[in-house]
Amino acid sequence: MSNPASTSPAAPTPAPPEVVIARLRRHGRALFWPTLFLFGICAVTGYFYGSFAEPWLNTLLLAGAAAAAVLLWLVPVVAWLTRRYTITTRRIILVHGLFVRTRQEVLHSRGYDVSVRRTWLQALVRSGTIRVSTGTEHRLDLRDVPDAALVQQALQDLTEQARAQQARVAQEARLDRSPLGDEGSFWTGR
Repeated sequence: MSNPASTSPAAPTPAPPEVVIARLRRHGRALFWPTLFLFGICAVTGYFYGSFAEPWLNTLLLAGAAAAAVLLWLVPVVAWLTRRYTITTRRIILVHGLFVRTRQEVLHSRGYDVSVRRTWLQALVRSGTIRVSTGTEHRLDLRDVPDAALVQQALQDLTEQARAQQARVAQEARLDRSPLGDEGSFWTGR
């Protein structure tokens, strides 16, 4: 007696698990000016604190310094921290927002065009804005990504791998199909 598992058609190969290739944020130089402002606020506050005759003026100086630090340092740092780009073996994921989170995804298997836009300053530090165009009116911009040329090459390689995987799955599906199609189910009865 033969094993029924050996006579059945080959099961399709399972898709490989999704693996994170890179987690990115904007280039760290985006924090240069906020950090410089924080040092300036601390220096000015340290220099002038205690030099006023009235105590309420010293308190007002501290309150103003705290407000300036929140506005000029904390807000830009939080904005930088809340925007993330994740590249996996299956898709690109952009997540941004603090109170209202927005998530955008582009599958590699859909196919897309990848281009890099650089300013002269970005070219000096090898960063750039990567534009992912899927053919629809909406494109995905990964702003000021460090080592933009390497990320662009990785995205192109992942797109090629996804297309090759789709071609393999389509080839397996063609080979597994019965020559009778769906008609074979009518003739399996008594």
